[in-house]
Amino acid sequence: MVSVSQKSLTIIFSTEFVIGILGNGFIVLVNCIDWVKMRKISLLDQILTALVISRICLILSIMLSCLSQQYESFERLNRKYLLFIGTCWGVANHFSVWLATILSLFYFLKVANFSNLVFLYLKQKIEKVVLVMFLGILVFLPFNVTMTNRYIYDYEFTRENNVTWSDTRTSLRLTVFIFEYIIPFSASMTFFILLIFSLWKHLKNMKVSAARSRDFSAKAHITAMKTVISFLFLFAVYFLCFLPILFCFNISDDCMFFFHVLEIAYPSVHSFVLIMGNSKLRKVFLLIWWQLKCT
Repeated sequence: MVSVSQKSLTIIFSTEFVIGILGNGFIVLVNCIDWVKMRKISLLDQILTALVISRICLILSIMLSCLSQQYESFERLNRKYLLFIGTCWGVANHFSVWLATILSLFYFLKVANFSNLVFLYLKQKIEKVVLVMFLGILVFLPFNVTMTNRYIYDYEFTRENNVTWSDTRTSLRLTVFIFEYIIPFSASMTFFILLIFSLWKHLKNMKVSAARSRDFSAKAHITAMKTVISFLFLFAVYFLCFLPILFCFNISDDCMFFFHVLEIAYPSVHSFVLIMGNSKLRKVFLLIWWQLKCT
């Protein structure tokens, strides 16, 4: 029989899945419609659209992973199916994490104010900076997929042959963890700290000159900081749930499903943070919400 905790986790997981698909799908739909109407798309919308598409793929791959663990019929499939799921998850996770980091970089360069010459140069060349960083994550994509598939192979081999965790390659696990979690998290945290410092300088200058334009700058700082801090919090939960998966093979199916519930919260919940933090998306969302309430 299915326990109460399993039923509760299933309900939570299903809710997160629906929220994630609807929230991220909403962003794609609004930006694509706006793109068709205006015949152009801003750099921010480009980043958001690419980010939410990768998160839709990530959510679907997490769902497939859960199905492969929860139902015996999926467990009978060969290793090629597991590697296919792992490849889909690896690609989607890679773009989801790094595009969110690029979004943090975009908010930092767009909103922050520093007199440093390097910062001013990067601020003027923001489109080229984003393009170079995107090309950089494309370069590391094959490496990430290879490492992920190798990890899945080692994981399955260890479980099937009762090999202890110490017999597997520690360097492989640490490499995947550093490149996919530690580096982007550290980069986003750095951007957030610099945004705080920029806001502090801005508020300090406001005491000298109480210009109305500076109020808009403060609001822009706060909006960007809310978006980045929400990403950092959800991403922290996201990569912390991988610690026991990466460093311990003896995990029950119930614990694994619990980790998947935490995992899917990152790409699902953050979509609504992005909607509320974007004026265009927020207006459309509130309009649709108001129309649904009136019907």
